[in-house]
Amino acid sequence: MTAYHTILPEQVTTWVRAGRTTQFPVGAGATIKVGDRQIAVFYFHRTDRWYACQNLCPHKLENVLGRGLTGEQDGVPKVACPLHKRTFSLETGANLNGDCPPLAVYPVTIRDGEVFVGIDD
Repeated sequence: MTAYHTILPEQVTTWVRAGRTTQFPVGAGATIKVGDRQIAVFYFHRTDRWYACQNLCPHKLENVLGRGLTGEQDGVPKVACPLHKRTFSLETGANLNGDCPPLAVYPVTIRDGEVFVGIDD
């Protein structure tokens, strides 16, 4: 199993094309596959910010976070697992309401209407 951690922009070794910005739902997630990883990508229209995290819920070990509920908690963008409603920061991956391990989070950049997710090989 992959060790999960926050990928900082300076740690990116590869930018993976995730798709066109128009292919992603507003206020919801979509999942891409990169090698053996599933990565959930989210667009927050109100703040015009993009986020990406592992799709695997660290509690139930199911690939479901891309279908999670998005929102904010104390100004922190978050996703809630659809299985058990535990929430995670989309900025740091930290579990916001429990003792689950943190999520891996990935930087996102937009270039010419295309969404790219940064990974470390």
